[in-house]
Order: sequence, then C-alpha cells, then structure tokens
Amino acid sequence: MLTRDEVAKHASRTSCWVIIYGLIYDVTEFLDSHPGGADVILRLAGQDATDEYDLVHSSTLLKEAISESSRLGPVEPSGPTKFRSQLHRDNATLSATKSSLQVYDGETPPPLGVLINLDDFERVAKRYLPPNAWAYYRSGADDEITTLLNRRSYQRVLLRARVMRNVERIDTRTTILGQQTSMPLFVSPTTLAKLAHRRGECAIAAAIGAEGMIQVVSSSSSMPFEDIKQACAHSDQAFFFQIYINPDLHKTVALIQRVEKLGAKAIWITVDSPVMGKREEDERLKAEIQVGFVQASEQSGIIKEGQQVQGIGLTLRRMLSTRVTWDDLGWIRQTTRLPIVIKGIQSVEDAVIAYEKGVQGIVLSNHGGRSQDTAQPPLLTLLEIRKFAPFLLGRIEIYLDGGVRRGTDILKALALGATAVGMGRPFLYSLSAGYGEAGVRRMVSIMRRELESNMALVGATRLKEVTPQMVNTKLLERDLCYVKL
Repeated sequence: MLTRDEVAKHASRTSCWVIIYGLIYDVTEFLDSHPGGADVILRLAGQDATDEYDLVHSSTLLKEAISESSRLGPVEPSGPTKFRSQLHRDNATLSATKSSLQVYDGETPPPLGVLINLDDFERVAKRYLPPNAWAYYRSGADDEITTLLNRRSYQRVLLRARVMRNVERIDTRTTILGQQTSMPLFVSPTTLAKLAHRRGECAIAAAIGAEGMIQVVSSSSSMPFEDIKQACAHSDQAFFFQIYINPDLHKTVALIQRVEKLGAKAIWITVDSPVMGKREEDERLKAEIQVGFVQASEQSGIIKEGQQVQGIGLTLRRMLSTRVTWDDLGWIRQTTRLPIVIKGIQSVEDAVIAYEKGVQGIVLSNHGGRSQDTAQPPLLTLLEIRKFAPFLLGRIEIYLDGGVRRGTDILKALALGATAVGMGRPFLYSLSAGYGEAGVRRMVSIMRRELESNMALVGATRLKEVTPQMVNTKLLERDLCYVKL
C-alpha cells in the first residue's frame, strides 16, 4: 500500500500515476491513447483524479480502458488529499459537483411543476449546473449566430390553422426507421450527460423508455452502452447508436459490431464536424480555471505559463477524422446490416448524394451551431429540399435537430416533410439540479402537450393529416439561395 506522497512523485509524462476510487493506476502507457489527449491526464498526474473521472465516466469504464497490470493497488488512507484536483482547487463552486442535487447557492431547485416550458429548464440549468458543464453544453461556435438562427428560423414559418374539425382525440404516434415511437421527437446524441446528473445517459434512457420514445446514444456518452441498455424501462426499448468515424478505422469497426450485438437498431454517422468548432465560452472558462491552476500549483513541469488551454469540447477532438468521404459508406455497409443514417447534412446537394448512396435516413443538422458559425439553419435546408429536390420527400426519412424548443417547432418541421425532430441540449438541461429521470419526463410531457394542442389548433388529429398547406413559409423563403442540381 503506497502513500499519497509516493504517488505524487510520479507526476510526469515518463511516469504518470493517478488515484481513482482509492486505487493507484500507472497510466503512463495510456496517455497517448486517451481520447481527450494526454494533457487532460497530466494535469492530474500524481493526484487523486476521482472527482474529474467520476464527473464524466462510469466506474465500469476503468476495466475496459486500463489494463489490469496498470493497477498498482490501493492508496494508504491519509485524510484529505494533499493535492486536490484542479477544478476543485481553483474554482471553489465546483466542489458541489458530487452532490446529486448539484446546488451551488444553498437553495433547493424549484419543483418541476412550476417549470412550464423548455426555457425554464435552461434557466434552472444555468443556475445549478457546474460552471464548466454549463459552458460546454450551451456554447456555440464563434459569435454563436447559427445557434441563434436555428431557433429563429422556426419563428419565420407561420401556421395556417383550419377550424371546425373534430379534434377530440389526437394521436402523435409514428415510426422512425420502422421503430415505434409515441411522438415524432427523439433524443439527439449528446456527450457527457454525467456532467448534469450522476446517472447521465442512463437517466435519459429510463425516462425515454417510460415515455415510449427513442434515444440516439452517442459513442462519446459518459456511460457505457451496456449500462444504458440496463437502465431501459423495458427490454425491447429501441435505441439508435451514433458514431464519429475514428481516425483508427479498426476502432470504428469494432464499435459498430459491438453495439449491433447489443441490440442497436441503426447506426447514425455524424459528418458535420471533421474538425472541432471554436466554442469560445467553453474555452474561456477553461482558460480561467487553468490560470488559477498554474498560479496555485504546488507541482512544476506539468503546466507552464503561456501554455495553450482548451475547453471540454476540444478534449474530444481526437475522435474526429478529417478524411471521411462518401466512399466510407462502402466498408461501413460491409461491417453492419443495420440501417444507416447520415447526421449533419446542411445542403440539398448533399441530401441528394446521401439518397443516391442508399442510406436510410438523413439528419439535417449543423451540430447545434457548435461547429461552423453562420451555417444555415436545418429548417432552411429542409425548405431547400422541398423546393429543389421534392422527390426526396417520402423516399428517404428526413430528420432535423437544432433550435427545437416548442411543439409548434415539431409541427412546422413535419409540415415541411420531416419524419421526426431531435433535441439535445434540452435533455441535458432537464437532468440538472438533481431532477434526473423525473426532469426528463416532465420536459417530454410539456413538449407532448404543446404538440397535441397545436395539432388540434391546425385541425390535425394524426400526423398524416399534417400537410404543407398548414404553414406559411414566405418569410423563410427569402433566405433561400438558388440551387441548380
């Protein structure tokens, strides 16, 4: 049994030890293969890294990621850790991140019953999420113009209500890739949900299953896919799995085969981020924490003044490949028989190519405005498809995400030809403040009620009755460019 002082001596790239859950790990050989980069671990070298690890990872991941030979044994109990973790040392407010409630001002979060729209959930999340989690979740690229336009695009489409119809019973059921869902809304793949709640994606899975909906699980989830499956509300709950094509193609092949065996119903490939966007709010907060770390550090040689700092987003950049092309669909099809969806289509031209390549679905998405600022909103891309390639409608399933916050947003997307829409950030916000599964279900119930009431107001009792004649797109059409296919 080693002491913490002995562990602290191994705080360099050539000999890097960390303490996680009371056990000492020699992660020297693991540094360069860590998806977030070596610096993330080196900042905690020689220290107790449990808080940072537990914030974003499941305990079961240790056995998969680090070999048994790297586990050196337990650390000797010695009271408070001599070297407190970076976040907890330099930003005292983050000391509450291990609390299931994650309350920072000593007040109890408002009861769910008083939250009546998705903006309410966002305001609560801003108040109660750890600052680094809030910055990572909310931040968009550069000036965040696209993040704003995603939402405003829905405001530029008007509803044309029909009256004097029997709308006593409203049915929002539909299918996505042949899988039943209680409403045309799914959970978009999101990263690091454990920053919002200790159960992370597992809480979302349990809530979504109970609501009869579908979750698209991210390959960079903070919980293993196996744990998410176990958290399902019922055994036949449908899941889709999202991947980034890793620069190491063997890892991508192994991942696809693994999730297919575990019961994933489709593979969604994200293609809108060959490089990581510049998310300034995320990077700025990280920079402030780093500066405090440099000033307070009792160890030398790990981080130096002037060293470039990065936000949480950039720690995930190693998962991205800049060499992905349409030809990659060939070996992906040889890897799996599951339906394939391309996520990140941003123009009618690429929508047509995806259809010609034979994929089963496309997601019109600009990554929530987190990759390229001033990219056009997905709803505008859908209108572009409707005007210049209407033959795609009905021949391929079309989904979109980004900026959806109201039942009217879902209704407008469906009227223009979408099969379903996705939301990402709102599900993360609904987990925060200790709400967990109950928060997710409350938020879903709000969206369901808004969709049902607005379907009734336009005179539709089933989704098949939602037609293009129910929307006025003249304002949004002003933003269309001329396209010659």
